[in-house]
Amino acid sequence: MKTSLTEMFGIEAPIFAFSHCRDVVVAASKAGGFGVLGAAWTTPEHLDQELRWIEQHIDGMPFGVDLVFSPTAVDLGPEKDPVKLLPPEHVAYINGLMTRDGVPELPPGEFESCYRNYSESLAFTPKESEELLDVALRYDIKFVVSALGIPPAGIIERVHQAGLPVGALVGTAEQARKQVAAGIDVIIAQGSEAGGHTGTVGSMVLWPEVVDAVAPVPVLAAGGIGRGRQMAAALALGAQGVWCGSIWLGTTEEAS
Repeated sequence: MKTSLTEMFGIEAPIFAFSHCRDVVVAASKAGGFGVLGAAWTTPEHLDQELRWIEQHIDGMPFGVDLVFSPTAVDLGPEKDPVKLLPPEHVAYINGLMTRDGVPELPPGEFESCYRNYSESLAFTPKESEELLDVALRYDIKFVVSALGIPPAGIIERVHQAGLPVGALVGTAEQARKQVAAGIDVIIAQGSEAGGHTGTVGSMVLWPEVVDAVAPVPVLAAGGIGRGRQMAAALALGAQGVWCGSIWLGTTEEAS
């Protein structure tokens, strides 16, 4: 199976496996696809540990890293309470969804600690993202992906200077055009069926729209891909491969 992306990355099948699990990344690349480690919710020290393990086990096969490069994120700092920064309407909306779906309420006091722990694990500020990129570029990665929005020009330039392509996830054709104008090399068109979707446009509508909008820039199709039939549909609609995430949650890896 040959596409422009199998040629670009030297892989056998245009299947890109996004996962926060290093075992999945290694297994996907060794099977002929391309593993991508989700690294937004980590620290530089932890990322260094994960990438070192991957390089020791991946037998020289290519892999990449997915990060969040947000130019508008604000460092909360130790003096700011993330719970108090959340709009009450947002809290009410999320709690309403959980109540509707039968999710039990957290015990008293655990609501605040849960939100604080979650906010502390997010590496979204420019400083944190650049520190993670510094770590990633010390390893033999082959692809850097922006999970949210257009990366700052300096980030794109750094990755290109390292000789690597930059990918980005989008949820609309307009977002895809803006990413390409900024210098992105590979577009990941992610329909609303995806576990972590970027918009409300369904995959079967979004994929060909994005392909037409950014040609000849290669497009990976994402959102609702769980079988070979969805992959065949993505290729028929002009995508050069598929990007899968949720499907790997059901895999079983050997203990490492």
